[in-house]
Amino acid sequence: MANITLVDDDENIVASVSLALESHGHKITAYHDGASGLEALEATPPDLAILDVKMPRMDGMEVLRRLRQTSQLPVIMLTSKDEEIDEILGFNLGADDYIHKPFSQRLLIERVKALLRRTGGDGGAPEPSGESSGKAIRRGKLVMDPARHESTWDGRPVKLTVTEFLLLQALAQRPGFVKSRDNLMDAAYDDQVYVDDRTIDSHVKRMRKKFRVVDPEFDAIETLYGVGYRYRES
Repeated sequence: MANITLVDDDENIVASVSLALESHGHKITAYHDGASGLEALEATPPDLAILDVKMPRMDGMEVLRRLRQTSQLPVIMLTSKDEEIDEILGFNLGADDYIHKPFSQRLLIERVKALLRRTGGDGGAPEPSGESSGKAIRRGKLVMDPARHESTWDGRPVKLTVTEFLLLQALAQRPGFVKSRDNLMDAAYDDQVYVDDRTIDSHVKRMRKKFRVVDPEFDAIETLYGVGYRYRES
């Protein structure tokens, strides 16, 4: 069972989503506007948050932006199918996943299950990724602790979302080896989840920005245009 906070101003969606997730054993707390939702998320962080993009008093993007200033809480965004720009902006702000309206309850449950499995929010440990056995990864100035989902650069903490951590872990496990976007999708997303190339690029862009806050000269993640990315150990 996981504690999930749902923030959406549509009462029908709140009712149907709550019923579906509660039937799978999760505890749901719902809020109908962004400001109230943000206040609750900061006061009592749940295992996962589901945010609608368009809401009164504060939209989902602003909630996500403010939340990411202090928290790496797993977040799924809800948006309309014709609002592709919202999806791109959301990933740049640090969303872990997106679901387009209208959506089936089965899809929602699978997405929630996949994200909780990656974070350990379902009561288990975070799912290991490929070659990782939970041991710390040390690559030059980078140290990653998969068991705690913590990373540091030159001894300074860098807070990554779950998705960002898994992408960086996949790259850092084999320095110098090129990972295609498909490889990175497999490392960071569940089999039932499809994301396009722009999503991976947005996550990598945000990762670089975070590392450059602690080290303006950070250049360990290299882009090979048309091929993918690789980690360059200095």
